[in-house]
Amino acid sequence: MSNFNFKESFKFLNSYFLSEKLKEQLEKVIVIVAIVSFGIHLVIIGLIDFDILDIGKYDGNLIISPISAIYTPFSIILIYEVYLLVFYLPKSITNYIGKQYEIITLILIRKIFYDLSNLEFSSDWFSIEGDIQFTIDLIATLILFFLIFQFYRLNSKNKIEKEELTNKTKTHIKVKNVFATILVPVIVILAIFSFGSWLYETLNSTDYSSTSIKTVNTIFFDDFFTVLILIDVLLLLFSFLQTEEFSRVIRNSGFVISTILIKLSFSADNIINTILIVVAVSFGVLILYIYNQYFKLNQRIKP
Repeated sequence: MSNFNFKESFKFLNSYFLSEKLKEQLEKVIVIVAIVSFGIHLVIIGLIDFDILDIGKYDGNLIISPISAIYTPFSIILIYEVYLLVFYLPKSITNYIGKQYEIITLILIRKIFYDLSNLEFSSDWFSIEGDIQFTIDLIATLILFFLIFQFYRLNSKNKIEKEELTNKTKTHIKVKNVFATILVPVIVILAIFSFGSWLYETLNSTDYSSTSIKTVNTIFFDDFFTVLILIDVLLLLFSFLQTEEFSRVIRNSGFVISTILIKLSFSADNIINTILIVVAVSFGVLILYIYNQYFKLNQRIKP
């Protein structure tokens, strides 16, 4: 009886966490919270500029310009993107990976908004480290946008691969549903813990200059991509039960490598960070392209 109750409870959580209704509700809430947080950030910057609010020793770059206030709503939007990643996990591995690429691209765009408030306009543009980084990030964003477009285009061409739902396939879908259902509360707990730890360390730190944008960027997402690597590896292992197809195993393994490269980018500095992100997404796109070609070849040589 207790086992039945557990199954029913889990089924309820699964249908609630991954429902279209919750997705639409979260979308509305996120938009409202993003707008409100943007307004609050702007008000704080205004109060500081007019010497109405004293922030003591803290001299963070996120409060020196109205442009840097865009950083806050973008952070809120990223939370929704994280939920969408989990939402698409049971439905499609490629869409799930695509959401990872979208998230890391949005993190890069968020950083660009931050960098905009710290640009130094000079004739020696390429002699200033911050300006060089800004230029590289802009170019990288265009490349990533194009790569993500190619990734989804390749994925749409692969729709013909949809096969009959065998028992093995159904089992694999159930496994993905279990992972997705577990991921939702894990992400909430991880987000609260990560932000709480960062806030505590920031408020109790005597060296306020150490609160760099790199530190802020890695809040939650560094740990989040570690969790994704574990999930991806487990999905890879379970995929062996679904299929022995060499091309699919290589594709899924390639996606794991891509996620690991994204995770490593959080530990890298400046230009290396951006290069690792572009390499990670490029690798995923190339893996999917080769997989599609392999699939087409198999279709042609089948009797």
